Amino acid sequence: QVQPLESGGALVQAGGSLKLTCEASGRIFRANAMGWYRQPPGNQRELVAAISRDGSPIYADSVKGRYTIFRDNVKNTVYLEMNNLAPEDTAVYRCNAGGIFHSGNYLPNSRWWGQGTQVTVSS
Repeated sequence: QVQPLESGGALVQAGGSLKLTCEASGRIFRANAMGWYRQPPGNQRELVAAISRDGSPIYADSVKGRYTIFRDNVKNTVYLEMNNLAPEDTAVYRCNAGGIFHSGNYLPNSRWWGQGTQVTVSS
């Protein structure tokens, strides 16, 4: 199965923290970059963080300094640690596997998306 599987979403108070997990196919995971996207209700999907195959991260300006993306190549897993959460972070967070990471951009692979995990931040 090539589709990633996310977990870790929850309801959290503003200022709190969450850690999201994305498990992917080992072959795809180790050979490609990974990205986290979010889609707030009624809005378009946006990239929040991505990580290259060798561990180099990029972040959206809106989450820089609060979110950390990292990967475990043994477990074929990428994580998104989110700190100091705000209501504006509320969204369905989806993991993308097998994208292109280059020149500060992450381009998703259209075939390999997780179903998403809901993050809700209350004030």
